[in-house]
Amino acid sequence: MPTASAFTPLVMPPAGRSEPALFFAFAGDRLLVHLEGPAARVPLLGQAEELGPPVLRQQYLGTLGQIHCYSVELATDAQPPAGMALKGLRQLFGLLEEEFFWVAGRAVQIVNWDRTHQYCGQCGTPTTPRPAERARECPACGLLSFPRVSPAIIVLVERGRQFLLARNQRFPPGRYSIIAGFVEPGETLEQAVAREVREEVNIEVSDIRYFASQPWPFPHSLMVGFTAQYAGGEIRPDLAELADAAWFTPDHLPDLPDGISISRRLIDWFLAKHRG
Repeated sequence: MPTASAFTPLVMPPAGRSEPALFFAFAGDRLLVHLEGPAARVPLLGQAEELGPPVLRQQYLGTLGQIHCYSVELATDAQPPAGMALKGLRQLFGLLEEEFFWVAGRAVQIVNWDRTHQYCGQCGTPTTPRPAERARECPACGLLSFPRVSPAIIVLVERGRQFLLARNQRFPPGRYSIIAGFVEPGETLEQAVAREVREEVNIEVSDIRYFASQPWPFPHSLMVGFTAQYAGGEIRPDLAELADAAWFTPDHLPDLPDGISISRRLIDWFLAKHRG
């Protein structure tokens, strides 16, 4: 099977393709998949029309290993054919193989961008795809529209063997995670880290260090992970967003996020460092 590193993003579809391709077809934000026991599978077909529901639009994504991949837009009220189901990506984490899951995350963002940029945002003229790059162009005023990516920071704050966790008002009961928030215009990533921590829990941080990044298709974010050291202040959570915030140790943990998010990678990194 292909591996995650085997995906090659491309824009120009192959001419005269005869071999089957993977079709990541979405009705709204739900992906059409074959369900096979505890696993899900992306359709491998000759053409998108073989999926069953009418195809509104499709976009070429690139290759996963040697297999061509397409994103497909279906009507939001499309009905899955027999033996298939429409599932949200969060539901499919752990059911789809990981490399397929992240290509699906790329696909849903491109489908949503293409659907919402059929007309020029400046003059209202119907746009056309730009052949050699992922963009739509206005033939009247020349405005180019690219897929939207919203950068967000996520940070694990350390204080010795303690680390900061917070419970968002929208989390399931008992669930805690680390601090995250969107980057504002004119702000560096490091400034966003310090501001978000200060706004959400009223403490200061220092020694901000990059950890890793992760695309996050809910709906179109790029999560940029950091670690930071506690530098002062008393926790006072912003109750408009947080139900609680506190210091935790590896020996005393609440319910934590699952492995889909970079938040869990940061938490596991901290736990491994202090349990070793």
